[in-house]
Amino acid sequence: QVQLVESGGGLVQAGGSLRLSCAASGSSLLIPTMGWYRQAPGKEREQVAAITTRGATYLLDSVKGRFTISTNDAKNTWYLQMDSLKPEDTAIYYCNAGYPMNPMSLLEYNYQGQGTQVTVSS
Repeated sequence: QVQLVESGGGLVQAGGSLRLSCAASGSSLLIPTMGWYRQAPGKEREQVAAITTRGATYLLDSVKGRFTISTNDAKNTWYLQMDSLKPEDTAIYYCNAGYPMNPMSLLEYNYQGQGTQVTVSS
């Protein structure tokens, strides 16, 4: 049973930074694609970033230049570095992992964490 546990959310002022972490356990095999999605109040969920075990990265247009996704060497922990945060980045952030054909299609992921709140004040 694969489990994903996020950490690192919190409250930050606009222009600030946060780093989210996601630790995966319960799988003896590498999960090929890892990512982050978010859900803001009253808005649809959106895949924010993804990274493959081969190192390919994908980012939502609205976060390009501000967010970075990376993994540790063992590929069992991944991170979302969020810089220049804006109030519109306020959401619950979830890590996800799985075997999607399209890494930016959150519906294709197999596993997800419980979520961590990110609040950006203006």
